[in-house]
Amino acid sequence: MEQVKAIVLRAAGINCDLETEHALRLAGAEPQRIHINRLMAEPTLLDGVHILVFPGGFSYGDDVAAGKILANQVVHHLSDLLHRFVEQGKLILGICNGFQVLIKTGLAPALNGDAQTSAADYPVTLTDNDSGRFEDRWVYLQPGSPRCVFIDPARRIYLPVAHGEGKIVARNAATLARLADEGYAAFRYVDAEGRPGPFPVNPNGSQDDIAALTDSTGRVLGMMPHPERFVRLTQHPHWTRLKEREGFGDGMTIFNNAVRYIREHF
Repeated sequence: MEQVKAIVLRAAGINCDLETEHALRLAGAEPQRIHINRLMAEPTLLDGVHILVFPGGFSYGDDVAAGKILANQVVHHLSDLLHRFVEQGKLILGICNGFQVLIKTGLAPALNGDAQTSAADYPVTLTDNDSGRFEDRWVYLQPGSPRCVFIDPARRIYLPVAHGEGKIVARNAATLARLADEGYAAFRYVDAEGRPGPFPVNPNGSQDDIAALTDSTGRVLGMMPHPERFVRLTQHPHWTRLKEREGFGDGMTIFNNAVRYIREHF
């Protein structure tokens, strides 16, 4: 194919769209930043697009709940469109606040295909960190789902997190077991040796140390860590101690795999 096209969806309060656009461009895609209002007015903008990204930030100030207002816009104006988008074999990525949007729209992990309407009915949700504060630190991530097209199943990666509401909580034990048994848990927080552990290894207290969720197709990924913030080795917190100081960071694996998948299937 000639070009992999991507849209980075903007909204008031989103602040990681430029970095995400840059990462997609580094991966070889042709990204465009588009405001949610424009997409709602012109849904045909998705025609010919292969990758849709909900970037990080604080959409609408998280005034109601993290990602909730943007999620409501998606549910009421774009839900059918985005479900068709996935059915066509295309990809959706949600990062941090974007992950919160995917959770509240039901696009990830899509256990029942429904958007969240009341907290009591959420199969999975994101809530306040156990620390009670905003956590800005680097974490190791162990792949947990071989079907997710965004990840390398055998590669542990190192990425930053920056969130106040990143704790993944399942409605009950059966739902939590389903996330693990059926391959919905795309990444888990681990230490440098790949072992689970308490804070700060798990920065928010997520159940089963889950850091990211995919859907049944493996073409939707929601993750709390920020891959767009580690695309160059010089962004590593200890880059001056690295043997090699030039090249690409672990975050590029997410974007490279997405672009590669589209090129191989379209």
